[in-house]
Amino acid sequence: MDLKDAVCIVTGSATGVGAACAIGLARKGARVVVNFTRSEQAARDTAEACRSAGGEAVLAQGDVSSDGDCRRIAQVALDRWGKIDGLINNAGITKFAAADDLHALSADDWHALYAVNVLGPFQMIRACEPAMRAAGRGSVVNVSSTSGITGLGSSTAYAATKGALNTLTLSLARALAPTIRVNAVAPGLVDTRWHADRYEDPAAYDKFLEAYRNKVPLGTIAQGDDIAEVAVWLLEGARHVTGEIVVADGGVHLGKSPASLTARKP
Repeated sequence: MDLKDAVCIVTGSATGVGAACAIGLARKGARVVVNFTRSEQAARDTAEACRSAGGEAVLAQGDVSSDGDCRRIAQVALDRWGKIDGLINNAGITKFAAADDLHALSADDWHALYAVNVLGPFQMIRACEPAMRAAGRGSVVNVSSTSGITGLGSSTAYAATKGALNTLTLSLARALAPTIRVNAVAPGLVDTRWHADRYEDPAAYDKFLEAYRNKVPLGTIAQGDDIAEVAVWLLEGARHVTGEIVVADGGVHLGKSPASLTARKP
């Protein structure tokens, strides 16, 4: 897919990974729908950054857990540019809870996470699918998480939703081929306000990041741009790739080898 003048929707793109994806698409000359639920000013800032990066941008307020909102977000793209070429399903929520506390989350908490993290991407794909089929091509990237693979994360409910999103990716990659490719990127920890907002003391957050960095074989903490780079590639350049879940966690899923093993002389 040539992203020059391509029309792409990025859900949850006011801040963080979503904003990085929107701006990354704009750098390629794409026309971007910046979606937000409540953070209107941040979304406006992201849209302006998209324009400064060389693309076009329009705002679309909407909650992806609502099918009506999903259809309206898609219609914003169609009304403005008459087509939809790409979709990045980034919108997501969590509720932090210890995995061994089975009473920490209510049924309503579980339903809320599934509504946004699983049903939301499905509804967005369904809303965009007719326009993509009419154009004879389309590409979807779901922003998942290594939580959906390892079962570890901010809560058991969050991990379960990301596991379901991975399965949804596989199911729809089969169902929508050959016209529409469906892939996912699964980040590990990303240094965004998602985690930073949990800490009142910046020093405590820095300590948390350093402890995590020590677990990363590449020795780095992902920024939003690192994940956006993968998402944009899956949207644009992976012509022969569908149904893939690309892990982007700096190698954490590999486990870090002891230094005595890696430094051993031949």
